Amino acid sequence: MRKTFICSLCRNGILGGALYLDDESVTYKTNKLTVDKAYRNLVLPRNEIAELTWKWIVFPVATFRMKDGTEHKFIIFNKLRFNKYFKLCAD
Repeated sequence: MRKTFICSLCRNGILGGALYLDDESVTYKTNKLTVDKAYRNLVLPRNEIAELTWKWIVFPVATFRMKDGTEHKFIIFNKLRFNKYFKLCAD
């Protein structure tokens, strides 16, 4: 099962793209060539995600804390749908 969500990466500003959720990873993709290559196709393996937290700053902002201590923040425009499938994939 692969689900797609419109989102923006919060890294040195707001960077639009898409978030793909499946059983193995959360993947962020953008086609903007001015972005560092590491963020054009950012893959967050589900088994490396330590925690997912949410804040509301005009839009819902999801923070993925990885087991290695890094954090990735995304504005995800459909929080309820994302949470539904994120939890479903985790089971």
